[in-house]
Amino acid sequence: MNALLIVFGKEFLENLRDRRTLVSALLFGPLFGPLLFGLMVSRMLSQSVVEADEPLKLTISGSEHAPGLRRYLEAQRVTLTIATLSENEARAAVRGGRAQVVLIIPKEYGPRFTAATPAPLLLVADSADSQTRKSTDRARAILGGYASTIAQLRLQARGVNPLLAVPVAVNDIDVATPTGRAVVVLGFMTYFVLFAVLMGGLYLAIDSTAGERERGSLEALLSLPVARASLVGGKILATCAYMCISLALCLTAFICVFRFVPLEKLGMSANLGWRTALVFFAICLPFVPLGAALMTFAASFTRSYREAQTYLTAVLLVPTLPIAFAGIYSLKTKSSLMFIPSLSQHLLMTSVLKDEPIAMLDAGVSAATSLGVALVLMVLTARHWRRETMLG
Repeated sequence: MNALLIVFGKEFLENLRDRRTLVSALLFGPLFGPLLFGLMVSRMLSQSVVEADEPLKLTISGSEHAPGLRRYLEAQRVTLTIATLSENEARAAVRGGRAQVVLIIPKEYGPRFTAATPAPLLLVADSADSQTRKSTDRARAILGGYASTIAQLRLQARGVNPLLAVPVAVNDIDVATPTGRAVVVLGFMTYFVLFAVLMGGLYLAIDSTAGERERGSLEALLSLPVARASLVGGKILATCAYMCISLALCLTAFICVFRFVPLEKLGMSANLGWRTALVFFAICLPFVPLGAALMTFAASFTRSYREAQTYLTAVLLVPTLPIAFAGIYSLKTKSSLMFIPSLSQHLLMTSVLKDEPIAMLDAGVSAATSLGVALVLMVLTARHWRRETMLG
C-alpha cells in the first residue's frame, strides 16, 4: 500500500508540473464541451422562438385566381410577395435561394373551386433545406386549415351539419413534464460528461506508460523491488484523481452555463443544480476506474507518446459508442441495460434529468459492473507489466 501511494504521489505531482498537459486535460476537455453545448442549445432555442414569432413569408403567383385564399392568408399574418412565375421559374427561384416557398395558383383553380371540385395548388419548396422545410410545414398547415374551413362552409350551405364530417375528435394529452421535454435538448449532455471524464486522465495515462518508456525511465522503475500491481495501481489511481477533477469541473461548468440558457421560453426546465451535479458525480464515479484502467492497459502496449495518442484516440470512442446507440434506438432505462458500462451511466443520468426516481438496484448493478470490468483490466495490465516485453 505504501508503494502504491508513493507511485500515486509521484505521478500526480509530475503531471501537475506539466502546465500544457494540465490545461488540455483540466480546462479544454471539461470546459470547452459545456460551453460549446450551451452555445448550440441557446442558438437552437433562440432560433425556434424567433421562427415561432415571425410571420410566414410566402411568394404567391396567380393570386388573382383565388382572392378568397389570398385574404385568408393575409388574415393568418402571412407575409405575401406577389409575383408572376411559371412552375419552372418557381423551381429556379427556390433552388437559387431567391424565395423560400412559392405558392402557384393555376388558372383552373377558380372554375374548379366554383364547381366544388378539388382545386389544384402547387407548393414549391426545397425539402433538403431544414429552414425551408419548417416554412413549408407551416404553409401546408395553413392551407390545410383553409381547406377544412371551406369544406365546413359548403356542408353548412347545403343544410348538412359540418360535424358529420368529423367522426372522431382527437384531444392530445401531453404527460411530459418540463424537465422531460428538456431532455430532448439535453440528452446529448451525458456524452460530453463522460468524454470530459476520459479526457481528464488521457495525458497522464499516456505519460505514465508510453511517456516513461520513451524517456527511458521505465526500466529503472521496473527494476525496483516493488510489486508490479502496486506500480500499476498507483498510476491508475493518479489517473483516476485527475479524471475526478475533470468530472467536477465539467459538471460545474454545465451548471453555470445552463443558468443562461433560455429553456423556459419553450416550456422546458433543466433539472440541473448542485444536487443533480452531486448525483451525476456519484453515478459516474464507478466509471472513472474503468476508464483509467482501459487507457492505461491500451497505452502499455505502445512504445512512444505519439503512438499512444493514436491508439487512445480510438480507445476513447469505445465507451462513448453505446451512448450513440441509445440515441438512435431511443433506449429507456432497463435493468438489463445496467450491465453495459457507460450506457448504464448515460441512462441513469438521463433519468435524473427527467426527475424520475432511480432504482437502487439499477444503480448498484451499474456501479458493480463498471468496477468489475475495471478490476479485470487492472489485473490484465499488471500481468502485462510482469512480462519481459515491457523492457523491450
